[in-house]
Amino acid sequence: MAAKSIVGKINTDWKPDRSSGIPLYEQIVKYVCRKVSSGEWTAGMKMPSQRELAQQWNVNRSTVVTAMDELASYGIFESSFGGGTKIAGNTWSVLMSEQGPDWNRYISSGEFKANQSIIQIINKLEFDDYIRLGTGEPDPRLFPADMMKEIMNEMAENITSLNYLEPLGLQSLRDALAVRLREEGIDVPPSCILITSGSLQALQLISIGMLKRGSTVFAEAPSYLKSLQVFQSAGMNIEGIPMDEEGIKFRLIEDKIKRFNRIDYDHLLYTIPTFQNPTGILMSENRRSELFDFCRDHGMPIIEDTAYSQIWFGRKPPLSLKARDENGLVLYLGTLSKSLAPGLRIGWIVGPESVVQRLGDIKMQTDYGASSLSQWVAARFLETGFYDSYLLEFRQKMKKKRDSALKAMEKYMTGKADWNCPDGGFYIWTTIKDSISTDQLFKKALKKKILLNPSNIYDFSTNRSLRISYAYEDAATFEKAIKEIADMI
Repeated sequence: MAAKSIVGKINTDWKPDRSSGIPLYEQIVKYVCRKVSSGEWTAGMKMPSQRELAQQWNVNRSTVVTAMDELASYGIFESSFGGGTKIAGNTWSVLMSEQGPDWNRYISSGEFKANQSIIQIINKLEFDDYIRLGTGEPDPRLFPADMMKEIMNEMAENITSLNYLEPLGLQSLRDALAVRLREEGIDVPPSCILITSGSLQALQLISIGMLKRGSTVFAEAPSYLKSLQVFQSAGMNIEGIPMDEEGIKFRLIEDKIKRFNRIDYDHLLYTIPTFQNPTGILMSENRRSELFDFCRDHGMPIIEDTAYSQIWFGRKPPLSLKARDENGLVLYLGTLSKSLAPGLRIGWIVGPESVVQRLGDIKMQTDYGASSLSQWVAARFLETGFYDSYLLEFRQKMKKKRDSALKAMEKYMTGKADWNCPDGGFYIWTTIKDSISTDQLFKKALKKKILLNPSNIYDFSTNRSLRISYAYEDAATFEKAIKEIADMI
């Protein structure tokens, strides 16, 4: 399947009907007129090239040219040298748009910011026939289908309703998580645990429920948080802090905090200390201890994202920041999305009871609770011991995937790039040696049906890195894709 044309804000994923009896060029003309008259395409929006349109619509280029000429005669299009073809801002277009609301004006007025264009492309094409070389999902073939079948059969016999649950989530799931957290050195009651629809929703709840506009969130550079818009949409600033092999170089925050202390804004730290996304760095025990002391001494709250903390291949990682917390400094985010199933949409926030109650109230206003069915499933996975049995095998299989990926990297990328050897998680952070554009590499890879995650999604400055994931594809497919990327470089 051909890649969808995504140029500017126009996405042409429509095709003319060859069996309708209406000439193809006429169908194209009517389609474009309908888009303009409905207000979906507005003045100034750029059209894809004629070649791209011909490929997308599966017609000859001459058919596109005929349709475009007729549309230009209507005054819908205007062209400029080097600027391509755009929707015209003339009276004819305005009159057509008056037949319906200008939805793009409403869309652009919303508070929530759009994803970066590359992320939008990735989100669309991950569901087409592409090799996913940067994805944050585990291989679906590792899913414990037999365990799930047994749990679902049990639930079919025992569950009598799937009504709404209490604001903090299913009691039995929070009980099971409290037991599991104690094993990790975190002693909290179920009343300090809020079930969310994944870690991403936890971040959104925090952004809209706890911080004022103008506040600053410090994060590692590069950071998964940079790829999101939840804090920026809430009017906050994100500042990247460099890392070394032990984790975030938090001392660099000192001068920034002194500046913030003189103004009426809040600040906090977001960190993924265990197999950081996207670099795979594991924060050392010493760095964790120093970072926690620093934040405690400065009264700076911490959001600790532990999405990958259960996916380790050798020695168990150091205790979490939350395990050191006796004063409610840390908001701890957990999830089953990386280790079990993204589609369950089950995550959790651990924090002071007052904070958890506040965020639970906001969650009830947004979705009235995470899926009851998913919460029952997650609770049974934890209560029965299925999850621990599965996790042991999952780690072993993920280690094999990492090892085969590193062999492919060594075979094809030696001399072309530098990369790390992660002790867990999903990612190999790869930096290309030559001065090439990772954006251009991304576009070239699309032509080979390969999806990459370039560094500008995550970093605060331009560099030549890629987030390479070994989690999703099988070994042969991964090697094939890496060879293609090496040839492109």
